[in-house]
Amino acid sequence: MPGPRTRAAVVRRADTADLAGSTALGALAAFVLLALTVTGRGGAPLFGDTDLLHWSLAHRPPVAVAAARAVTCTGTGFVPYLLATVAGVVTGRTARRGALAAAACVACLAVGQTVRYGVMSLAARPRPERADWVTHASGWSFPSGHTTTAALTAGLLALAILVRAPRGRAGLVAIVLTWGVSVGLTRVYLGVHWFSDVLGGWLLAVCWLSLCTYAAARLTPRTFAGAAEPVRSSAS
Repeated sequence: MPGPRTRAAVVRRADTADLAGSTALGALAAFVLLALTVTGRGGAPLFGDTDLLHWSLAHRPPVAVAAARAVTCTGTGFVPYLLATVAGVVTGRTARRGALAAAACVACLAVGQTVRYGVMSLAARPRPERADWVTHASGWSFPSGHTTTAALTAGLLALAILVRAPRGRAGLVAIVLTWGVSVGLTRVYLGVHWFSDVLGGWLLAVCWLSLCTYAAARLTPRTFAGAAEPVRSSAS
């Protein structure tokens, strides 16, 4: 007969799955609405896009541009995959579970990037004028690839911290999420994306990460619900 800890774990699993599912549906609805608006206007800037770009153009001291370039570089390449691997390893309670969780985190990131690329190709939204760029960029504009990648990675790290860090996790989660948001904002500041591209990246990342969390809570409950439970020895 299941004990109190097991019953509590089942409840936590159900709560996690319900919250993740609801979040995924909400983010998906918002993303679809934004994508339809972008494509319906032929890729033209939306409300606030031009104003934010003009503000960025007027506030670009060399030190700030260098810092923005450094931050934006962390949103692509090997860094997100390294951090996703770390998130998985941290989540697992054993070496085997850590390896499986790391593979799942990397797969979540890779598939999310693939979905983003497909949406980008369908939307085919032009970027801002090349004369406004102060960093390299390629491909279409919506949704932002750096933004989506960094947001997914930050989300995976935040989940790992929430599962495994019993103390001081609020501060760590805040730092991780601040990094994820900052990467997206640098894309506007450096002139290679409209803010609505960044918003689309955030919404897509939240939607996909929530779907992955829902699946994980249903299929691998020990990872999310039972990680904090003490390991009972065979003698007990």
